[in-house]
Amino acid sequence: MLVVMTGGIDLSTPGIMTLAAFVTVGVSAGSSENILKGLAMALAVSALIGLANGFLVGVFRLNALIVTLAIGQVTRGVLLKYATQIANEASVPAALSQWAIRQVFGASWIFWIAIITILVVSIVLGYTGVGRRFRSVGANPIAARISGQRVTLYVVLAYVVAAMLYGLAGFLLAALIRSPTQGLGLPYLLGPIAAVVIGGASLSGGLASVFSTSLAAFFLTVLDQMLRVLGLPTSLQYVVFGVAIIGGMAVSGDRIVDMVEGLFQRRFAKAEGNDTG
Repeated sequence: MLVVMTGGIDLSTPGIMTLAAFVTVGVSAGSSENILKGLAMALAVSALIGLANGFLVGVFRLNALIVTLAIGQVTRGVLLKYATQIANEASVPAALSQWAIRQVFGASWIFWIAIITILVVSIVLGYTGVGRRFRSVGANPIAARISGQRVTLYVVLAYVVAAMLYGLAGFLLAALIRSPTQGLGLPYLLGPIAAVVIGGASLSGGLASVFSTSLAAFFLTVLDQMLRVLGLPTSLQYVVFGVAIIGGMAVSGDRIVDMVEGLFQRRFAKAEGNDTG
């Protein structure tokens, strides 16, 4: 969502998530004492990849789709090299996996971390100076630049923070499944984009709602589970996500505004024509 608000898109999500999961396993080395060290390293590596994305997109003004796709491939190459240094049976520390499945008020800790993350991002965007400036950059980068806002800095920041959230997700998934595989992040290529679009954001940039995006993500998660329960193939999930993105773009806010404006313009033009006649 943060990246889309700047008018960009990020296809490096699967690679960052998977690499963060393997870094967690590799750094923690099965020891409970290294859990925080593994988390810190996973977030640091993710931030570095996000910085590369943001620097190429924000500073060099390269196409975000191509850049993030390329960085995703580089990340996967690093992952393949790093994975060879980790034993096939390696897993996260037992304490971490037990923590991941422990329930509090009927839900796992992973769910509550997601809620906390949503609240933190909402508060930062809505009630802090940095958040309001970031929203202004997304809403109108030209006006923000004229008013003295450091547009490039906020674009880079969006990719860095987003990458760190991908890394956090990879860490939590590793804790949940214990022994991550190299395909861990693949289902998250289109899912996040679909959630943002269904949540009402425009892929051309602008304002977005954290709450709406979260509801859309929850909806897609439930839909994914329903497809699994029905025994439908994984390939169909990609079809559903692709259709969701197209449908979301068709009803996105900017398109609706353009349609309404066009309708009014045609009516006004028709009315003026009648008056002239």
